[in-house]
Amino acid sequence: MNSNGDALEVPATYNDQTGEIPGLLESPIQQTMRGAQADSGAADAASELPTPNRDMNDLLRPPTNMTTMRKRFFEVQETIELKIEEFERYWPFIDNVWVRQHRAGTDRSGRITTDYYACRLQRPTYTPKQSDKSKPDGKPLRKKQIREGGTCQMRLKTVRIEGGYSGYTISRIGEQQSHTHDIDYMDKIKRNTVIMDIARAEVMKGYMPASVFTVMSENPEKLAAAGGRHLNRNDVRNASQAWRQVHREQLAVHAGYKYDHGNGIVRDEAVDLLGGPEGDISMVDPTMTEHQMVGPNTLRFPQESRAFLETYLPPSDLVAIEGKLPFVTMTYASSMDSFLSIAPGMPTVLSGPQSKSMTHYLRSKHDAILIGVGTALADNPALNCRMEGVGGFGGLGWEGQPRPIVIDPRARWLLTPQSRVLQTVSEGKGRGPWIIIAPGYPMDPNRLELLKFYGGKYLGLPDMDMQYRLRWEAILKALAAEGIRSVMVEGGGTIINELLQPENAKLVNSVIVTVAPTYLGTGGVVVCPSRNVDPSGRPKPVARFHQVKWQPLGEDVVMCGRLGGESNF
Repeated sequence: MNSNGDALEVPATYNDQTGEIPGLLESPIQQTMRGAQADSGAADAASELPTPNRDMNDLLRPPTNMTTMRKRFFEVQETIELKIEEFERYWPFIDNVWVRQHRAGTDRSGRITTDYYACRLQRPTYTPKQSDKSKPDGKPLRKKQIREGGTCQMRLKTVRIEGGYSGYTISRIGEQQSHTHDIDYMDKIKRNTVIMDIARAEVMKGYMPASVFTVMSENPEKLAAAGGRHLNRNDVRNASQAWRQVHREQLAVHAGYKYDHGNGIVRDEAVDLLGGPEGDISMVDPTMTEHQMVGPNTLRFPQESRAFLETYLPPSDLVAIEGKLPFVTMTYASSMDSFLSIAPGMPTVLSGPQSKSMTHYLRSKHDAILIGVGTALADNPALNCRMEGVGGFGGLGWEGQPRPIVIDPRARWLLTPQSRVLQTVSEGKGRGPWIIIAPGYPMDPNRLELLKFYGGKYLGLPDMDMQYRLRWEAILKALAAEGIRSVMVEGGGTIINELLQPENAKLVNSVIVTVAPTYLGTGGVVVCPSRNVDPSGRPKPVARFHQVKWQPLGEDVVMCGRLGGESNF
């Protein structure tokens, strides 16, 4: 109060570091600190301060599914695959939980780096030391508390791969299956990098820590989703302390806010907030609002069109069990005279647009899609899924993208970086193919390295049938051993005709056939398995479907049915 008994007006700017209010006398401590601003070492100290990598965009417009992704990174109940930029986007939101223990180094190619992390509570109990109680140069001390450690043994491993296929794989390791605490407890004892970077960045713009705290707390739901539910003013001061030690200039409140004596920083209702922190559209970083732009080739298959397929799809709770074969769905499009193409080696479009979208929806529901080398040579296929919401088409990582499998016993498929399947990998829109070859086939090391560079590999199988062909049961066992739980067989003619034979039909769980309203005529690739006969030599049907359902789809008709393997699931 002044000499007249009137309350002093507290201005909207003051020096938060010293507590100085313009117009009032400086204390000796304030004078000393102001004098230090002229120190010739200030510029050098400022140059050493880290530059924040985050700003208010990360809080106001966070990456989508933030709560879900933090939970996945916390629990690591399944292996997580992300592109490098996606990992770097999400990991700082959860790095308060995990502490890197050591780096195992890289492989000989220098492309693969493995890191091991442990839960922060695996650290020994921390007790402040006597040396922590004093600092030179009169610098203020952070308040440190005893933090109990050694209470959680959760660990994980991250593998970073760079090449034609680039990404991170995050998986849980060790015996402990879950944390001994929840994620909120970790958010309470330690703030993540993003929260602290946002606080530091805002203060470095010239805003008071109290104002930064108020603005960051304006939307409690977004703050909690980013891991900042327990943020307090001291966190903002601690995050910006080094910067404020060097920069002694006065700090301000954000536009649209004011200092209210007794209440701290509050909204100024008299100010239009359209250009304020929550209304400034120019501050939005488009890369932070979507995982990635959905391209023009993205397909959509309406929810109402999916119902008739559901009972013929792999169960959603499938798990890889030793000795159990994958769920196999055979699917293809044919003409009314049962042809797949009008001539061998000639790609032929049969499916209409709705059926094509259905095929990509089916791909998103399987771990792998399988074709023969003839189809690979004729079509130069991309072998990916373009359904909206899968990885590369609006989704994260490679979720929903099936693994391409090509049956190529003699390694005839000569891949190059220009092959569509490898270009798709480079674009982050598909996985590297696995190519199954006959046992003992000599392979050029350069071909092996090329496929490995794009995240694929060759699988040599030792099991052949009496005609020196790869056995289907052996193929499926090999895929199951690699963690494949479901396979969508798409062709071509040789593959389909082999699987329709009685000795193989028991391996097929579902069949989904699209019949196009056209006749192609003789001379093409036809679905027509070899004739089957009974013990007396009389011909009999090779296969008959049951639990059949017919569904019009555009100009096409889709037939769904069971063949022989439904009892396995």
